[in-house]
Amino acid sequence: MNCSIISVGTELLIGQITNTNSVYLSQQLNEIGVSVLYHFTVGDNKNRLEEILEYAMKKSDLIITTGGLGPTQDDLTKETIAMAIGKSLVRHEPSYEKLCNIFKKLNRPMTENNIKQIYLPEDCFILENNCGTAPGFLIENNGKIIVSLPGPPREMSNMFQNHVKGYLQAKTSSVIYSKVLRIFGIGESELESVLIDLISEQNDPTLATYAKEGEVSLRITSKASSKQEASDKISPLIKEIDNRVGKYIYSYDNEELREAVARKLQEKGVAVSLAESCTGGMIASSLTEIPGISKCFDRCYVTYSNSSKMQDLGVQKDTLDKYGAVSEQTAREMVAGLKEKTKSDICIAVTGIAGPDGGSEDKPVGLVYIAMEYNNTVICNRHNIWGNRERVRNYSCLLVLNMIRNVMDNIVLTK
Repeated sequence: MNCSIISVGTELLIGQITNTNSVYLSQQLNEIGVSVLYHFTVGDNKNRLEEILEYAMKKSDLIITTGGLGPTQDDLTKETIAMAIGKSLVRHEPSYEKLCNIFKKLNRPMTENNIKQIYLPEDCFILENNCGTAPGFLIENNGKIIVSLPGPPREMSNMFQNHVKGYLQAKTSSVIYSKVLRIFGIGESELESVLIDLISEQNDPTLATYAKEGEVSLRITSKASSKQEASDKISPLIKEIDNRVGKYIYSYDNEELREAVARKLQEKGVAVSLAESCTGGMIASSLTEIPGISKCFDRCYVTYSNSSKMQDLGVQKDTLDKYGAVSEQTAREMVAGLKEKTKSDICIAVTGIAGPDGGSEDKPVGLVYIAMEYNNTVICNRHNIWGNRERVRNYSCLLVLNMIRNVMDNIVLTK
């Protein structure tokens, strides 16, 4: 079974609200083996909606609409669907009674236009709205299934889960199962070149790469009669990918880098402390978003000024005068001072020029030094990061998290 999703509402086209409904529905449909072929977004215009509906019914077995079921004049979805399939709108008395009860409980008068919501296409199956006033509907017509859901995301998802998902699942004989590998340290184009034979020869499972700021996701998907069968088809391909680029893979379960790092810290009972200059606490913030990290995360010093580097971390004034705040020498002294204060297993210091100002020919914007102390050894890496201030800071965070990940992979014993 394949599907077209039609999102109705001018507010979507003008960017007034973000269309999360299509994302949610695609994820849910994918789980039950329904292939989503098209996403359409159309404004509150009867002619254009009718045009899109006619096209979708030619191309898809299943058409799902969201939005346009409310009481106002620009809510035109069910009227347009009824006209497109040659059905009349009829009054649904149970929905009318429910609507009256809702307004009675709210102690508000029910205006006449609200009654518009309870007129639905004849012969349809009514989808009760447990979170709002407008019911949805499902109808089978000439071999097509049309489902019309309300626009508000909470109402839409509730209706889909309670009334639609099980109905569709009973009509499908397969599942679509995916594993998402998260990768850091290799670009999308380089990754594709390493895996080009697998990508070129793909059938089932399929491979797809997706670039995100500073990292790449690799989605491996199979369609089979069961999740286990699909997983069994995917496993050999994951093993081959791991053989080629395993050192760059930080998650096999679609975790973010901060989640993977936090999990490893907690699993191995390793304490970490940070000293941040150009990132201004962003690394600490990303880690402390993870529940349970207090078992491992000790503290963070945000030493943005030279005076704070001296007072909090013991960086020497001579070092700052001779080499500057953004230098290997300063980064090493920052991490040494951090270790002296915290005694944490892993100590990391980062200092850099985030821009847009402050750079020079010798020290351009994007220059970042990251120093790590672990097991009585200090390493300091120099990075030249391209992009604006936001990217320099964000990518610096990822570099730090990846350094922790690499160290954690070499720590075998849990304390």
